[in-house]
Parts: sequence; structure tokens; C-alpha cells
Amino acid sequence: MRIGIRLAISGLVLASILVSAVGVHLLWWRTAEANSHALADTINRQIVAAVEKEVTVITTEARAAHTAIRTLFLQNVLETREADKREFVFLSQLQSQPNISWVAFGWPDGAFFAAHKLGDLALEMMEIAPVDGVVKRRVDEYQVVVGDIEFEKRRFENTDYAVTEQEWFRSGLAADEPRWFNVTVHPVGPRPSIAYAGPIDVYQKRQGVLAIIIEYTRLARFLSQLSVGKSGAAFILGSDGTTIAAPDPDADELSMQRSDQPLLAIARRAIGQAGGSGPEKKAAGQVRLEAADDAYAVTLTPLAFPGWTLATVIPEKEFLGPIEATIRKLLIGLAALILAAGLLSAWLARRVIATPLIMVVDELKHVARFDLDKVRRHASGVTEIENLSGAIADMAGGLAAFRKYIPADLVRTLVSEGVEPRPGGAIKPLTILFADIAGFTGLSERLGDRIVPLLSSYLDTMSREVSAHRGTIDKFIGDAVMAFWGAPAANPDHAADACRAALACQRALRESGLTDDAGRPLRVRVGLNSGDVLVGNIGSEVRLNYTVIGDAVNVASRLEGANKEYGTDIIIGEETRRLAGDQIIVRELDRLTVYGRAQGIAVYELLGMAEDGTVLPPCMTLYESGLSAYRDRHFEQAAELFEQALQARDTDQPARLMLERCRDLLRQPPGDDWDPTNAMRAK
Repeated sequence: MRIGIRLAISGLVLASILVSAVGVHLLWWRTAEANSHALADTINRQIVAAVEKEVTVITTEARAAHTAIRTLFLQNVLETREADKREFVFLSQLQSQPNISWVAFGWPDGAFFAAHKLGDLALEMMEIAPVDGVVKRRVDEYQVVVGDIEFEKRRFENTDYAVTEQEWFRSGLAADEPRWFNVTVHPVGPRPSIAYAGPIDVYQKRQGVLAIIIEYTRLARFLSQLSVGKSGAAFILGSDGTTIAAPDPDADELSMQRSDQPLLAIARRAIGQAGGSGPEKKAAGQVRLEAADDAYAVTLTPLAFPGWTLATVIPEKEFLGPIEATIRKLLIGLAALILAAGLLSAWLARRVIATPLIMVVDELKHVARFDLDKVRRHASGVTEIENLSGAIADMAGGLAAFRKYIPADLVRTLVSEGVEPRPGGAIKPLTILFADIAGFTGLSERLGDRIVPLLSSYLDTMSREVSAHRGTIDKFIGDAVMAFWGAPAANPDHAADACRAALACQRALRESGLTDDAGRPLRVRVGLNSGDVLVGNIGSEVRLNYTVIGDAVNVASRLEGANKEYGTDIIIGEETRRLAGDQIIVRELDRLTVYGRAQGIAVYELLGMAEDGTVLPPCMTLYESGLSAYRDRHFEQAAELFEQALQARDTDQPARLMLERCRDLLRQPPGDDWDPTNAMRAK
């Protein structure tokens, strides 16, 4: 049987629409379901990151407190039997570390002394020792006031608590170094806790055991502050399913955490079904459980603390319920839409010539890929198609006019990588560059509007070199240039490429002949740093900026400013140095704590690429030797080496800076707590 072309086209169009609609529907369902699970995974990753950070903070506080007190004992600043000073030190540690519940000390003769936090508003000091043959516990209670504590009362009571029977004391007394213990028994009764305990030796004589104890209720209070969806919860469980911490905002050293939470049973079932969480399990696992009429998604993630597992429990209806409701509405609307669109499309298909439409579609693909220079007009006997082709060409021309305002290469890369234009991002290891012109504020004031062509030439040069070395221009802020490597296109060699780009920028600016108003070549300072940062579309639904956020970004900005102090052109951070490895030639400048950051990092002056034949000059070898002597407190030797470096190169500002430091330290020697890390006082 033969049919006419109109009927054939109509049938094909209707069939195509129907198949496409069903396919889109199924694809949408799977995508929506995957996105929902991805959202749940994102929530879980955020919870895991927060809990791991809190566990790290808590354990770090305990180690720091133990180290501080132990140092006082070892240096004989404080004697273990010196009651007044001991009480002051224990109380100060308890007040300064918010997560510590106990600071305790036990002697081999069974005597015991401890400072104990009673919630957030009270403290108690206790001492256990035999009195007239009876073991007594003396308790001094204090009220916490703003900036101080006030003595409330003292009481004496009998006790059967023996520190010599406690595992943390027995093992700690026999050990060489402190370690972690599980603790249940305390002088005040059973309080599940962990203790960081170890021996105290003075003049090679074992005095006793010092313990820093953290009650699980502190973790329970922290978990209560986490938002796990609308009705989910996070729990910390032991390897056998025992509860370490369950969310409870009222838990403290006076109130035990609640164990009657309904989702806690789900978490315990999940860890039992998963077969425990021994130390050999490193990756997170997901378990789906059903209880009553609800289903739950449980993610189990082993924590850094041995034997602990984080269990996040989220009801599935939170992320699948809205999808199911939307699907029901979509099915009705989709059926009506298919019928209307099918009839309309069939009518249009009988009157449209395929070839011009394909040409127009090809032009739209050029626009979608942001290849605006390839868009062409196409003549057609159908007025609408010709108008459409003209409109697409006009649109491409209009978009092309804005390429001076937006990074066209970045847009093209984002499109090719499939990055959607909506808020969101991911943590990735990148290298970030900050650069600006030295003395730009005064230069712009002197030049006025004449600064524009100079600034334009400078930014053109910088942009060209960054793009040529696979970098992404983030933004221009006045004379400042911010760029990064490693996104949106992956680049495993991002650190070395960033170093090449920084050196190429300096070289290109020298060759460009750009000068300031006095005829001096423009000097540009560059800071480079690498690390894990959040990269993605940051902003709102109205306007987005593909950019990077994170501590590594802030450090890169500070390193750019540090060039002013050291008189250098390019400073890189230690992570960039590590990643670039032998591909770069550097000298270590200093160990620096940048403004707004507590932890110091090693910083380096980038001199060149090994592939270009760059070698470390002898004066800089002398500088690094002086830096080593400086850190070893051999200031006189360091000063001599820095003087030799200056004699070899009298313009070396870092050597002059370090020489001045050595002379200051020789005039006024530092104390035992001297730290060779240099702290920046300004941005």
C-alpha cells in the first residue's frame, strides 16, 4: 500500500514526538532521581566533613592540652604535687578548650586530682586521697562568670573510686607515649568518654599519668547543630553498634545524651547489616532500610578515630516524594502536550523543507558552542525560515559584541565540558594566581584617564599569556588579575603550568616596553598557591560567576602582597612547590603566616623553569644556607651568610631583610618559645 508524502511525514513526526516525549520523560525521571540521590550524597558529604572537622578539633584540643601541661611538668615549671599551680593550670586548660570535660592526674600511690567541667556554667576541682585510713574525695565547686570563676563551696565525701584500677592509668603508667583510651568510670559515676592519657616523667623519674578526657555528650551537642535534611539525623556509633553520640542539644557533663531517638535504631540496624565498621573499612557505604511504612537511606562513613562510624539517616520520602508528585502531574500535562504538539508539528511538517531547517539548526549549534564567527545567513524560499536564519545571525552578532565583557574562551569551555549555568560547584585541587602592578594607586592618580590605554595593554598581555598556558581568567579587579588552573578542563599539571604562565607574563611585560609615567618598566607582583578549593558557578539565578573560593585562594592573594615585603616578583606556596616538583627552580624565602591565617607555610621565590636551563645562582644558595642557620638559632652564622649573599648580589632584598632580622635577634636574643615563622601584619 502506498501513502502520500504528506501522510508519511505527518506519521513520522507524530511517532518521533511520541518516542521523544517518552524518552525525555524516562530520562527526566532517571535524572531527577539521580539528582535527588546526588543531593542526599552532597548533604552526607557536608555532614561527614563537618563531623570529621569537629572530631579533629576535639582530638587536637586534647593533644594540645596534654602537651602544654606535660611541657610544664617536664620543664619543671610546675611540680605534680604543687597543688596551687597545678589547680590553676588545670582550670585554665579546661576553660580555654571548650570540648574538654576533664583534666586529671593520677599518682602511683593511688592519689588522684582532676578539674571537671559541669556544663557551661560551673566547674569543680576534686582530689582523692586517704584521710585517716578512709579514701575521701574533696570537691571544690566554682561558678563560671564572665572572664573568671567564683568559688561556691567545698565538700568532703567517701568514694570507692581508685585511679590505679583504671585502664587509662595502668596502661599509661607503663607506656612511653600518650594514646587514646575508652573511659566509662569516673569519680562522679559512669560517663562514657575518651581519654588522651600518657605518663609524666621528670628527671627520668615517672611521676604519674596525665589524662585529658572528653565526654561523649560534647559530641552529642555538636551533632544536634547539624541539619540533615528536614527530618534526618546523624549518629556516631562504635564498631559493635554502641552509641557514641546522638543529637542532643541539652547534653553536657551534667545531663546524659538521650537514647530514645527513633532514627537511632535505624542507624544501629544499618551498621549491623553492613557487618560492622572495623578499622579495615575505609570507604563509605550505603544501606537502604524499611521500617513501618517508611524507607530510609543510611550512609555509613568510618571516621578518623579508630572504631567510630558516622551514620547519617535520611527518610527517602524527603528526596523522592516531590519527584513522584511531579511525575503524576507531568504525565497528565505531557499527554495533552503530545497531542497538541503532534497535531501542530504534523501540520507544519507538511509545509517545511528539511534542508533549510538543518542549516538553521547547524547555525544554532554554532551559537550553542559559542563559535559565533562561524554563524552565516541562509536564503530560503520560506519567509519564516529566512527570517529565522537572519535572526540567528543577528543574535550571533549581538553576542559577539559582548565578548569584550565576558570570557568567551571560558564560556566555550564550560559549554564543551557540560557545566550548566546554575549555582553549584565542587571541591577540586587547583592552582590560583593573583597579580597586580606595583605602585598602581599612585600611578593611576598621576595619569588620570591616561591610565586606561596602559591598563588595557597590561591586561591584554597578562590575559594572552594565561590563556596560552591553559589558565582560566577569573576576573580583573582594577589592575589586579585573578586566574586559576585545573578547571573547568582537568589539568593534572596545573601547578607547573601556572608557574610557566607567571614567568611568561613577566617576560612578556618586559618585552612589551610598557612603562609608567617616569619611563620605568612596569613591575608586576605575582602570587601563586595550590590546594583544594570550591570551584563552580557562584552567584544567584540572575547572575553567575564561574570562580573559585577557599583558603588556598586567600593564601594566593596574600602571597602576591608578600612580594612587597620581600622585594620579589613571584612568590609561590609550598603546595605549588610540591606539585611542580623538579620542573621549577626556586629558592625558599621564609616560613610565613599570612594575614588572617593562623597556620604558617613555607614560601618560595619562583626563578624559572628547569626546562629553560635556569639554575640557582650562588648568592641564593648562600641565602638558603643562611635561612637554615637562622632557623637553627645560629644567628651570627646566618648573618654572615646573608652578608655574603648581599655581597654577591647587593640588590637582593630578601637577604637584606633576613640580615636585619638576625642583627635584631643578636641584639635581643629570643626566648625558648621563639618561632622562626614570619607573620604578615597586613594584607
